[in-house]
Amino acid sequence: MSSQNANDKIALPYAEALLEYANENKIINDINSNLSAIQSLLAESIDFQLLLNNPLTAIEIKKDVITKLLSNQVNGFLLKFLLLLVDRRRISLINLIIDKYFELAYKLDSITVANISTPVALTEAQQEALMNKLKTMTNSQTVKLEMNIDTSLLGGFIIQIGSKVIDTSLAGKLKNMAFYLSNT
Repeated sequence: MSSQNANDKIALPYAEALLEYANENKIINDINSNLSAIQSLLAESIDFQLLLNNPLTAIEIKKDVITKLLSNQVNGFLLKFLLLLVDRRRISLINLIIDKYFELAYKLDSITVANISTPVALTEAQQEALMNKLKTMTNSQTVKLEMNIDTSLLGGFIIQIGSKVIDTSLAGKLKNMAFYLSNT
């Protein structure tokens, strides 16, 4: 078993418990925005990541830093949840737990997340048309677009929804053509 699979199995129950509590107490929007802020903080601060991921850093130091940084920023339950992760030596999995939480929350709300790679930014009208088409294709009530600008694409776009990939890029079409020609 790979370590990623093991980490997924460890992270999932924490994400499920957090979502269940948030749903029962009707604080999902609060928790969602708090978790997004924590993800941003982790992405912006390598030092904070290193502190949380270092197994040699004392538990009390980690708890003190988390409390000072987040006590006025996040929901009280979420702060206790983070401190519990520190106590159980699972805080290094916080990014994975947050990702799993959002996957579950999106399923709960029937939200499909589509990662879009384009060579240039799409206009609002293009995004709206794409969302409507993806809603029809996936039978979802809501589609959330995560846009990535990939200047290596010459034209077209690549959409990834879960494990499904739709490649309309020029490079993808050329690759398919080369594959077809080499097999005939």
